[in-house]
Parts: sequence; structure tokens; C-alpha cells
Amino acid sequence: MIAGRYTLEREIGRGGMGAVWLGRDEMLGRPVAIKRLGAVPGQDPDDRERAERAEREARLAARLSHPHVVAVYDLVEQDDQQYLVMEHVDGTNLSGYLRAEGPLSPDRAAQLLGQAAEALAAAHEAGIVHRDVKPSNMLVTSDGQVKLSDFGIARAEADPSLTQTGLVTGSPAYLAPEVASGATATARSDVWSLGASLYHALAGHPPYEVSDNVLGALYRIVHEEPPRVDEPGWLGPLLRATMCRDPEQRWDMATVRDVLQQGPGAAGPLPVPSGDDTRSMEEIAPVNTGAQPTVIPGSGAPDSPGTPQRRGRRAALVPLALGAAVLAVVVVIAFAVGQGRDPGDEGPTAAASSPEPTTSSASEDPTPSPSEGPTAADIEEFAADYVQTAASDPAAGYAMLTPAYQRASGRLQGYTGFWGSVREVRDFTMKGADPVAGTATYTYTYRRAGTGTVTETVELTLQEQPDGGFLISDARTI
Repeated sequence: MIAGRYTLEREIGRGGMGAVWLGRDEMLGRPVAIKRLGAVPGQDPDDRERAERAEREARLAARLSHPHVVAVYDLVEQDDQQYLVMEHVDGTNLSGYLRAEGPLSPDRAAQLLGQAAEALAAAHEAGIVHRDVKPSNMLVTSDGQVKLSDFGIARAEADPSLTQTGLVTGSPAYLAPEVASGATATARSDVWSLGASLYHALAGHPPYEVSDNVLGALYRIVHEEPPRVDEPGWLGPLLRATMCRDPEQRWDMATVRDVLQQGPGAAGPLPVPSGDDTRSMEEIAPVNTGAQPTVIPGSGAPDSPGTPQRRGRRAALVPLALGAAVLAVVVVIAFAVGQGRDPGDEGPTAAASSPEPTTSSASEDPTPSPSEGPTAADIEEFAADYVQTAASDPAAGYAMLTPAYQRASGRLQGYTGFWGSVREVRDFTMKGADPVAGTATYTYTYRRAGTGTVTETVELTLQEQPDGGFLISDARTI
């Protein structure tokens, strides 16, 4: 007997957050699901975190009184253990359902996933981001009702812990690219995860095979085009609009809900990301898991007050997240992922974002006119000044990114997550500047808190601006 009220009958599930038992509420005479969690808050950080998650799940679920959300009834403690008492759903999860049924038709997949989308739309309206949307967290009853469970890593938008840089939560096969790269999960990240779950329902398998190679899966999510189902039927546009690498181009959850619930007629007139979102992944969510951080500059923003024109236009070096030298990656629920990094990959160049500057021509006037384009000296000066700016004033460095690379950098938070920890930049040496290609190559050494000293050779691709300044549109380590 737990808390003088609940009896445990048998274990019915187990996951990264604890064991789940079928129990009985003796006071009300009804079956319940009881999740046994870690110890109550004490000196052990893991115990405190488990307790905080339990309390958070209870609070958030209580805010979501919804027919497609598993209800939380109680949170009790006994003998230094915490127990979350929940609605018992008699059935299986969607993952088990798909193992038994195989790939679903578009109509059947929409019927099931539409219910999860309805629950998530309500959560988003209440300011809650689930952050671990996946088939195993969607419970399916014998009569086809779906209930979304496990808000254990969900956060309210006002929760300050959402701003904790470098915390990646969720299950790898269903993570949105920006989350896999270390950015904070948003409601649009849940949209991607629901789309990935829909992919699983239509294809009969997850969009990304993880097995033991978690970091490899994260690398593919960030760097490769999203996989597509061979015959998605009328759900093809919805899959493209949810598994779209640019969060700003994804539909919101309310639109996804409406399309899934209204059927084929709703999908046609709605906006779908142009093409297959073919921009390079580095324009949206850079990732690096190699021995040294890959440098990716970002996009332009208005010049900071009092900043010289050239300095205000410089882009920043953004090491790609996923590892000990960039961002700590923590994968919650099924397992935890230790720190690591992808091999330093130069990645594709941003398409149509790096127009070639015009080559300088000889003139009797020693001062080049705007039509003559930048010189090698201009590019060298820009590159040298940029690195020092980014290291000394990350906000000013961030203002030197193109819009695409500001997104790729994880916005200001992701950008300053790296440059804010750089303690010293030294031994900057220019290797070359090419005005025709618009590139600058240099070697530099930096020291970063918690990482040590790193030496890199970087090639920046610059985008000339109408006022004669530059923005960095691409970068790679050499």
C-alpha cells in the first residue's frame, strides 16, 4: 500500500524515467497507473532532478485537462520514493501498435496522429512544449483513442530552465534538427517530432535508425535532407511541412491538427515549404561533433550603435553543437547520451547566398569606387577584425551574421553559448583572401572554458553588401 491509498499489482512498463505499475486506488475503487520515480530531493543531483521532473509532470498535466492527454491524479512519497499516480489507459502505445499492425494507410495514420496533434495544440496554447513527442508516448486504446503521455521533460514557456544552453532533450529518432544541434526546443520542434511520428506510422519504421550510434543519427538529422515516405498519399504535403528543417517554415500544431482531422481536402490549399527545403543544413542548424569545432558564420543584422560599419557587418564563427567542446548533449527518457562530436565536416555551401564580388580593376584613381568591389586587403581586414569582435563582444559578432546564419547559429543564445565561453584568441594568421570567390582563409588559436586550447584553419565565404561591407554566408574548417 502506498500513501495508505494505492496498491501495486504488477509492472506494466519501464523507461528512462522509472517503472510503471498497474495499481488500484482503494479509496475510489478504480485502476490507476503508478510511475515509481527516484528518491525525494536530497543531496544526490540525480535524485533531485527525478523529483523535479515528477513534480513538473504533475503540474503540467494538471494544466492540460484534455481527452487526449493522460490525466495525472496524484503525486505521493513513501519510503524515500516518489510515485506519480495517473490515469490507466488499457491498450498499447503507438510504437507497439505499429509493430503489430505494420505501416498504416494515410487515413488511419491521420486518424491516430490527429488526436495527438489535438493534444499538442492544446499544450502549445497553454504555453507548454512537450519536447519528447514520439510513438511510444502515444497510448492507443482498444477502440482507437490516443492519449499523449509523459510530460516528464516538458517545460512551460515561462520556465527559466528552458534557457539552459546546450541541453538537448528527447528521443534521437524524432528530434528536430535545431534541437539535435543544441538549440532550445520550441512548439515548432514538437511539430517536427509529430511529423517524424507520422513518418513512422506510414513507413512502419522510424525516420532515423539509431541503434547504438546515437551521435551518428543526430548528425544525419542535422546535415541530411529529411527522409520521405515512398507513398504518403494525401499526407505528403503535411510531412514536408512538419519535417521541414527550417522551424520558421513549419506549420504550427493547430494547422497540423486541422489537416489531419479534416482529411485530404484540407491539405491542398495550405502553404508548403518551397521545394524540399533544399538549403544546406548549416543554414538552419549547424552541428559539430568532431575533435575541433567547425566554424559557421551567421547572417546580418543592423549595426550595433557606435560600431564601425565593417565591424557591424561581420559574421560570427559558430562551432557546431553536439559535444564536449561545443554543447553538452543530454538525451532524456530512453537513455542519456554522453558528450561527443561529429567529425569536422565542411558541409555544403549555402545556395544563392554568396554572390561573387566583382573583381577590382585598375584605375587611375587609387581609391576604389563601389563598382570595383572589395580587395584582398579589405577581406583580410574584415576577417581579422571579425574574430576579435566575436571574442570580445559576442553580441556585436552576432550582428555580423546573415539572417540564414543567425538561424543556423541557434539565434543569439546559441551563438553566445560558444563565444561567451571563449577566454582568449591568439596567433591569428591570414592564409589568403580571394576577392573573386569572396573567401578569406586564416589560422587562429583560441582557449575556451572547459575545452582547452584549440587551433583551427578556417575558410570564410563572405557576402558583399550594397554599402561595401560584408556578411559571412558560409564557413568551413580546413
